[in-house]
Amino acid sequence: MVDKAHHFQALHHTGQPLLLPNAWDAGSAAVFASLGYTAIATTSGGVAWSLGYADGEQLPLAELLAAVRRMVRVTALPVTVDFEAGFGATPQDVSESVRALLDTGAVGLNLEDGIAHATLRPLKEAAGRIAAARQAADAAGVPAFINARVDGWIVGGASAEAIYADAVQRANAYLEAGANGIYPIALSDPDTIARFCKDVAAPVNIGARAGLPNLAELGKLGVARVSTATRLSMVALSAARDVAQRLRENGNFDALDAAFGYDALQQLFPNH
Repeated sequence: MVDKAHHFQALHHTGQPLLLPNAWDAGSAAVFASLGYTAIATTSGGVAWSLGYADGEQLPLAELLAAVRRMVRVTALPVTVDFEAGFGATPQDVSESVRALLDTGAVGLNLEDGIAHATLRPLKEAAGRIAAARQAADAAGVPAFINARVDGWIVGGASAEAIYADAVQRANAYLEAGANGIYPIALSDPDTIARFCKDVAAPVNIGARAGLPNLAELGKLGVARVSTATRLSMVALSAARDVAQRLRENGNFDALDAAFGYDALQQLFPNH
């Protein structure tokens, strides 16, 4: 696990953006691993929806940990987990939750500084939670990659320049507290992405979405990591919904033919 964690760290420093598909269950993790990706991330929204909960730490920690264990079991790739706000009211609680997460075999995690996409935690408090996560990883002997999410562009409520200045200040504080990378979620303007990558001395993670520059262009802007967040799970559920809706409306079964069929899926799980 330590070697896998070191490998995951190194994937952020190859000179090319690390592209991460975000899985929501063991099946999606196995599918993505079969495509030649070098690591797998999880999506908090996708995992929560697959288990019958809304996103936003509505999913009990025990159920998240069980889901992560299943994903780790079906792939030898490094797995990093969207750990939302850390599943704890206090830094000590966050530390205990992170230790439990690392016991699943995960080698990375995202920690966000927003509260319900509405407000930001005070900087000192948010940095303290990052420090607690780092202490937990150190105690476990796992060099976990902590990706500190900066939620200013989601929360809004200030001028573009004020959001940017606060994001850089937060990024530097989180790095000092023990984070390895920074995730300015919802940042999509290419010029601002390039500026942020220059002003933050650490790997920067951008969330993929339709309309963004492609992976190569993001690399030229200085981006070290690109993740798909909830997008792939939404695409999958949207496709299933559309087919089920057509089936209900016209009773025609033609749309049930799958390009990636039963036999191909079975081959992804030869030893499980």
